[in-house]
Amino acid sequence: MNNDKRYAVLIDADNISEKYIKFILDEISNDGIATYKRIYGDWTKPSLSSWKNVLLEHSITPIQQYSYTTGKNSTDSALIIDAMDILYSEYVDGFCLVSSDSDFTRLAARLRESGMDVVGMGESKTPKPFIAACNKFKYLDLLAIADQSTGTLARKPKEQQEGEDRMTNSDTIRKAIITIVQENDDEDEWIFIGDIRNKLQKRYPDFDVRNFGFNKFTPFIQSLDLFEIKSERISGSNNKLIYVREK
Repeated sequence: MNNDKRYAVLIDADNISEKYIKFILDEISNDGIATYKRIYGDWTKPSLSSWKNVLLEHSITPIQQYSYTTGKNSTDSALIIDAMDILYSEYVDGFCLVSSDSDFTRLAARLRESGMDVVGMGESKTPKPFIAACNKFKYLDLLAIADQSTGTLARKPKEQQEGEDRMTNSDTIRKAIITIVQENDDEDEWIFIGDIRNKLQKRYPDFDVRNFGFNKFTPFIQSLDLFEIKSERISGSNNKLIYVREK
């Protein structure tokens, strides 16, 4: 039986570049299956022409939305209406909202209220309220840089460095990890490393070790130099369970 979660991937073409399409689809595939793949915009605009080349290749359905009134973003309205229609259809388990626009904050919150898993994706300039409204949030520009530099964050333009000031910083993450360990360890002060990651994700939706130059959570924990680490082999398997405790 296929137990993969089904997601509706809804992309705001006005606020997201086509260069991120690979990361959008790769990231959501880690969580489940993209049952819906729709992108919203006024496709008569020359500014969206670059998107047209990737839609067919990735089987993304373009939704035409004309800008009837100057200064009003009709694309947002169309995406929100579709999201609610999909929600009531009960065909999906979650939504992936791709935009750097805070206008989708209330939508993300409403979908979560209905029990949906909400994954947000956008650039590091995305406002905090939208990020906080999601179960988790992925910075597409940081993923692109990490991909180009094989997991090591390269020197970034000034504009992007300023954008990264918005994301949860390493000092905040470090303090949160210490608190999580202290509040949830066992009698011998050990805690399963997966529990730390899950609780950290719930507290900070934008947390991702790739934001800090790592590909996996364990090396990130090791880099903090705050914890002892032990591993236990699962009986009858080559897999291991990893535990940590404060030094």
